[in-house]
Amino acid sequence: MATKQQREQRQDMEQHRRETHNALIGEQVIHTLGRPGRLFKVQVRPLWENNYRVNILIGEEAVSARIANSFFVEADGDGNIAKTTPQITTQY
Repeated sequence: MATKQQREQRQDMEQHRRETHNALIGEQVIHTLGRPGRLFKVQVRPLWENNYRVNILIGEEAVSARIANSFFVEADGDGNIAKTTPQITTQY
């Protein structure tokens, strides 16, 4: 039976894996889209298995940030983007 410490370590490792996976997806979107001026944050939200909503937020601070671009993304288990809706084109 796993100890509490072992369960916590597994949970920490899983959270780190998810964060790394989401960061990779966000980086690929920015690489294709280009980096907008005043980029505040790239927000990657898991929806269901291998499907994500990626929002590109611009602004000086959180209270004034707005969504400049938003994409529905399908990615494989390694974080490689297979399909986006709408298709990502270079804008910046």
